[in-house]
Amino acid sequence: MADPTNEIKAGSQTSPNPNKVSRRQMLTVLGVGLNAIAGALFAVPILGYLLAPASRRQIRKDLEWVTLGSLDQFPVGQTRLATYRNPTSVPWDGDTADVACYVRRVSSDQLQVFAVNCAHLGCPVRWFPQAGLFMCPCHGGAYYEDGSRASGPPPRGLFQYDYKIENGQLWIKAGQMPTLAAPPSVASVGGPRRFPCA
Repeated sequence: MADPTNEIKAGSQTSPNPNKVSRRQMLTVLGVGLNAIAGALFAVPILGYLLAPASRRQIRKDLEWVTLGSLDQFPVGQTRLATYRNPTSVPWDGDTADVACYVRRVSSDQLQVFAVNCAHLGCPVRWFPQAGLFMCPCHGGAYYEDGSRASGPPPRGLFQYDYKIENGQLWIKAGQMPTLAAPPSVASVGGPRRFPCA
């Protein structure tokens, strides 16, 4: 005669558990989840590309005029160092967001505003009033007081900022750093531009 407890044990081993997940279901869910994460990671740069025109409007707004202070700070016939806060800076930039420039006042209404960066490799130049020269300490570049190249490896003169005078204040267009590819007078008109390689 058969033991009824053996029948119950045998029946419980063969009945499927409705809460148990099969290996196939688990791998399917895992695969779909990993593909969703990878798709999201690939979508981030694509969304950045598509939303770039909106950020360009913000960049154009940042390229607005920045004041260097009262025109009285810059005597006629002298070159003075001035600083301004980079309009594209963020709060955690700290003191690195303060940008220096040289202001040369030629006459009562004519000025030249130079970037402090050498046109060779971007080292900061220094003004020597006794010699009437801007000198670069990195590779010996020299510039005359009007910013034109005097000697050394720089390929051209100092970069100049566009400026205007309003209500006794000196304003410069300072949202973009000048480079050989995009001097401020070209780069600030209509937003960033790309120039072909020579």
